[in-house]
Amino acid sequence: MPTARFQEGDKVMGRWPGSSLYYEVQVLSFDAASRLYTVIYKDKTELELKEQDVMNISSFQNRTRSRSRSPGRRRSRSRSPARTTRRSSSRSAVAEKPPPSDRDAKVKDGMEGSLSPPQLNKGDQNSNKTQDKDNNADSKRPVSLSLLQRAEAEPDRSQSRYNLRRRREDAAPEARLQQPQEKRSEEGPAAPVPVPPDYRGKMGSVFWLLFLPVWVLFVLLQAGLKDPSLTNFPPPLPPLESLWDPQAVGLVFLWILFQALLYVLPVGKLSEGVPLRSGQRLKYRTNGFFATAASAAAVAAAVYLGADLTYIHSHFLQLAAASFLLSVLLGLFLYVRSGHAAPEELAVGGNSGNVVCDFSKGRELNPRIRNLDLKFFCEMRPGLIGWCLINLALALTEMKQQGLQAPSYPMILVTLFQLLYVLDSLWNEEAVLTSMDLLHEGFGFMLAFGDLVWVPFTYSLQAFYLVEHPSPLNIPVLAASVALQLVGYYIFRKSNSEKNRFRRDPSDPRLSHLKSIPTATGRSLLVSGWWGMVRHPNYLGDLMMALAWSLPCGFSHLLPWHYLIHFMVLLVHRDSRITTVCRRTYGSAWDEYCRTVPYRIVPYLY
Repeated sequence: MPTARFQEGDKVMGRWPGSSLYYEVQVLSFDAASRLYTVIYKDKTELELKEQDVMNISSFQNRTRSRSRSPGRRRSRSRSPARTTRRSSSRSAVAEKPPPSDRDAKVKDGMEGSLSPPQLNKGDQNSNKTQDKDNNADSKRPVSLSLLQRAEAEPDRSQSRYNLRRRREDAAPEARLQQPQEKRSEEGPAAPVPVPPDYRGKMGSVFWLLFLPVWVLFVLLQAGLKDPSLTNFPPPLPPLESLWDPQAVGLVFLWILFQALLYVLPVGKLSEGVPLRSGQRLKYRTNGFFATAASAAAVAAAVYLGADLTYIHSHFLQLAAASFLLSVLLGLFLYVRSGHAAPEELAVGGNSGNVVCDFSKGRELNPRIRNLDLKFFCEMRPGLIGWCLINLALALTEMKQQGLQAPSYPMILVTLFQLLYVLDSLWNEEAVLTSMDLLHEGFGFMLAFGDLVWVPFTYSLQAFYLVEHPSPLNIPVLAASVALQLVGYYIFRKSNSEKNRFRRDPSDPRLSHLKSIPTATGRSLLVSGWWGMVRHPNYLGDLMMALAWSLPCGFSHLLPWHYLIHFMVLLVHRDSRITTVCRRTYGSAWDEYCRTVPYRIVPYLY
């Protein structure tokens, strides 16, 4: 196996992704499989660089000095190679050491100085005029490859992990440095974002593989008790053979197959995703609202033909077990097929070499079967639409068991609130294409389990609880639930739309009133609007809606509050994880962002 040219801790020159500029960096690690160096810049930004984009400092400086010693003489030779007498007279003139040009001085500063990426502060387009003096003292002008190494051939970029597009050859180095960050991001995809491990190694992966299915089983068994109080822990375990129901397996499989057929139909918009590390833009069929309408029509036809939807309530455990089985099979399929994926198709951190970790997290970033994107499909279709179907079945079951002519008011509120959430997600399906899951997460068992099991069978616990435990709904609780739902939904939708629009086109005129902090990666961080109030306003809206879903169930038991508790833990963990990633990715710009927007999710509280 070939060894690394540089070792951990070495100071080298690293090419900045998407440009022709080199900066002094420190090597953190080397991945022998992908042949990528992980390096850290002076502003604490960590990136992965290809071998050909990392050079020895001494050889780099020798090369730059030899090539830039007399640019004027090089030009005179190219204009008149045969005029030897004038060339000798120019040699005598060189001995007189005329004053160096501005261009030579800048190149000399770049060779002799301590190189680091430009430090960008918060504010508008004039922010680089008011940079901190300490940053100016510590940051020198970088060396431009177009000036110093133009004779070298550019490497083939078709197999690169990120896109290094050619800059305009006639642009001066100074102009390149002063280009707005938004324009840099338009020339190529953002630099790769390092993703930390989710499950803390092999033991963590084993723990979550065992814990999450057991927890779902425990919650569903607890929900089936007449008294779901935690004082009745543990719930009685059913015989294992009772969890196996071929009819339930067949129904779940047909449901997923039906949703897949709706996805691949040439109906609806064909949306383009954001650039991946390779520069590729995948296309997605965003027809989720059509799939919901078609699913509703199919369910209505099935009920008309005599199907009994209360089967879902009476076989809830069996349907959950069938979904779990299919998620395991899907995880195995994804792991096996990832062995044939190209290196650029793997997710960051999805190639650890540990079978358990890679099976859990997923190795391939965007696994596809022809036009069926498996991750996007599972994220949006069978689980979300199945959640609505389960709520409908539970509402019918409540009417049947409680002898009601219509569902109770708490059931109506819970069902309508959650239906609005799902319909909004599918109507704005295109916004998911800029989410962290789609851009950075591999697709493996954990995401498949979350999409096919956790979402439909735990998010519907409020409705499942109300079937056996009707709860009176007084006016204050009704008003609070409706107010929380409406305000939370407004914050959730407006902030997500703002974020999605900004990620796709930072120069959108509708965003001209927003302020942002540019970063060294070419991306900017919003610090006004909803994103100037807290760092995750969409999480705030999500939590408000989750509270609105739980209030109609009353305060007698903890079970209907499972979604809110789980969501709080999930969002706090995700915020911590995103903070770690962004601090490594954006360096000092992220520290400035945190000072500008100090609150994470809840204003003045957290």
